[in-house]
Amino acid sequence: MVTVPVSALPINSRPRPRTALVASADRSFRQRLSETLGGLRWQVREAEGGAQAWQEAEASPLEALIVDSWLPDLDLAEFLKDFRLRYPEVDLVTTGGSLVEESPRGPYRQELLYALCRSQETDTVSWNAAPALGKPKPLREATHTGLWPVPAPSAGGPESAATQSTANAVQHPQPKVSTVLPTVSARSAAVADPSTSERLPELIGYAPCMLEISRRIRLVAARSTPVLIEGPTGTGKELVAEALHRLSSRSRKPFVAINCAAIPEALLEAELFGHTRGAFTGAVQGRVGRIESADGGTLFLDEIGEMPLALQAKMLRFVECGELQRVGDNDTVKVDVRILAATHQALAQQAMSGSFRSDLYYRLAVFLIRTPALADHSEDLPLLINHFMQRMGREEPVKRVDPGAMAKLAAHDWPGNVRELEHVLERGAILAGEESVLTAREIDFGLAIN
Repeated sequence: MVTVPVSALPINSRPRPRTALVASADRSFRQRLSETLGGLRWQVREAEGGAQAWQEAEASPLEALIVDSWLPDLDLAEFLKDFRLRYPEVDLVTTGGSLVEESPRGPYRQELLYALCRSQETDTVSWNAAPALGKPKPLREATHTGLWPVPAPSAGGPESAATQSTANAVQHPQPKVSTVLPTVSARSAAVADPSTSERLPELIGYAPCMLEISRRIRLVAARSTPVLIEGPTGTGKELVAEALHRLSSRSRKPFVAINCAAIPEALLEAELFGHTRGAFTGAVQGRVGRIESADGGTLFLDEIGEMPLALQAKMLRFVECGELQRVGDNDTVKVDVRILAATHQALAQQAMSGSFRSDLYYRLAVFLIRTPALADHSEDLPLLINHFMQRMGREEPVKRVDPGAMAKLAAHDWPGNVRELEHVLERGAILAGEESVLTAREIDFGLAIN
């Protein structure tokens, strides 16, 4: 019998190489797994999340899909269920080595598990392990200790100019890694390598306290557990709430936010619970409240500590049984919402003193996330500056920050935190006019207004 080499066969007669898709937000993990599978003569495609995995699967056939234990944009369980229904012939494996229920066992399953095992051999630190929270150094020391990790700009990328200017403003020594230390997962080295995807995109910064927030969000996002977000004003509490909603199974439903301190006490109840026509003076027609409009989704109660005590009792009943009563109505309405609350106050102390209902506090604070002051993650200042300068550059040419301006920014205590930094940079950009560089003069003017 004569054996015909594959290269001599007509193109249409050659066997199609088996193809695997690796879906993970961790670029380092995808690369390791792709290299191992490539050595086993697999053709490997990569996806950073669930949405991209759908696109890759629709583009060309697959034999296998390996999915990480967390997806940044879709609920993992729902994604796997829908994928199995759409592509029942594809072998599905998760990074834990577990197999998806009712997925077919492909003829190369052992190769997939072997490659998965090899790619995780150096993954000695758990993905969900909390980073060590060390005491941050003062902002004034940041420029002298090399604490500011600035990501290397990608060639021709949209953030290249601003990132390079920030890197030029402050020179940072490259970290030296001892060769005797054990290899650790790239997932746990986000501070040393900002290109990894350990943090959530809403949260700018790779300080340990910021990575811990991302970890906590991932842990609780898929549940319906109430979450209390505590932190100083201007630290991004609403961004945390939006991330929790985006990563939850309710992401396609409404995200409704209400600031309890911005609405007069007399109107807050009607705003939250709705009212019927004629319920009070000026109520010429009935209206659905914010809680009811969030049905199926997420309700975000900002500055919950400002809610009047009388209204807290009515909110407590809703939290307990999911039923609300519109102002002026005798009937109750059943509503399914997840409650997220935020405050800049020490709500536990208020509950102890009686200025906030303790029973409501314990029902809202089932899971706690604290957002740090900017002074507690000063090493992220250049990343934040670059982020805001790039965002302002969407409407006008991107401006850069010179060394003198960087020194001014580093010396400031930032009592208004990240929001204050954003406003100072915006004022400085306006004062700079047509100039492409922000100097210490514009930053001085921007800081003087505060």
